[in-house]
Amino acid sequence: ARDQGRAETIDFSQEDVPDRLKELTGGRGPDACIEAVGLEAHGAAIDALYDRVAALTFQETDRPHALREAIQNCRKGGTVSIPGVYGGLLDKIPFGAAVNKGLTFKMGQTHVHRYLGPLLERIQKGEIDPSFIITHRMRLDDAPQGYELFKHKQEECIKVVLKP
Repeated sequence: ARDQGRAETIDFSQEDVPDRLKELTGGRGPDACIEAVGLEAHGAAIDALYDRVAALTFQETDRPHALREAIQNCRKGGTVSIPGVYGGLLDKIPFGAAVNKGLTFKMGQTHVHRYLGPLLERIQKGEIDPSFIITHRMRLDDAPQGYELFKHKQEECIKVVLKP
């Protein structure tokens, strides 16, 4: 995103998110936060403890660490977009903070067909280069192996491109 000149990305495992956001926005907070990780965000130690307790008590909960970060750090009147995938219940969401800040939430599955044409056109024109997220290229026949790599994040897999 940073290389495309459209957004700033922050790796919460490498940087302190609130401090970095304050630095980038002059202390105000971002106008918009996008939580595109969904249930894959396994962040803070407290989340890990909570996950273990939930597993022991047979609760089906997702781990919304990145979503909490977005809510806590978005500026007053800002927007939190959630195209990330959540399959279970969400716990420990600072809903009061979201209400007090007057945040707008936009969420749902990404409408691939709506955006595919314009995105492909921009890729063909060289305006967008998605290659930085492609870590594996495989034959279509090897799709099951590709899905396993992606699902379990093996071999530092981010995205797999399948070719016929």
